[in-house]
Amino acid sequence: MADEQDRVDGRTLRGQRRRAQIIEATLAVVRRDGAAGVTHRTVAKEAGITTSLTLYYFATLDDLLVAALTSVTNTYTHRIRRLIEAEDDPLDGLARLIAESAGPGRERALAERELSTLAARRPVLRPAARGWRDTVAELARTQTDEPDAVEAFVALCDGLCAAILLDCHDADPDHIRAVLGKALRGTTP
Repeated sequence: MADEQDRVDGRTLRGQRRRAQIIEATLAVVRRDGAAGVTHRTVAKEAGITTSLTLYYFATLDDLLVAALTSVTNTYTHRIRRLIEAEDDPLDGLARLIAESAGPGRERALAERELSTLAARRPVLRPAARGWRDTVAELARTQTDEPDAVEAFVALCDGLCAAILLDCHDADPDHIRAVLGKALRGTTP
């Protein structure tokens, strides 16, 4: 009985590792070639495995793209939830997370942006793309109960991330923090 359980757990662990390897290869292809460059063949080549193995774990291209986008957004949403739960100033933590898009987090942010934009054309990607926005809204609601301010805050965060990726230079988290705070304080016309 224990041998059978170890064998099953070992297979499960290997399967999880293989899925993660394929997802990372997918993200590498997205970063290098854009979402249009993702095929089972290009991902398999990037991962150093057979195409049939990518098809075993991800039967369709949509399955592959959803898994890649979900992987990235889950990382961001997990970090934002930790800010909500633990930070005295979650806006400062969010500003630093956004600023990472100019530095060490640039490659993953580029992949996330590319895949999130693709969600406008591929409805199957939309739930994963909305994950980040929903969690940013959750953080905003810890600061205000004004629906318009929350909506503006989410749009601002999206815009800041896009601007950082387009500008290709360091981002100032203190400046981002100030802009985020001003958006939540609101200014009425």
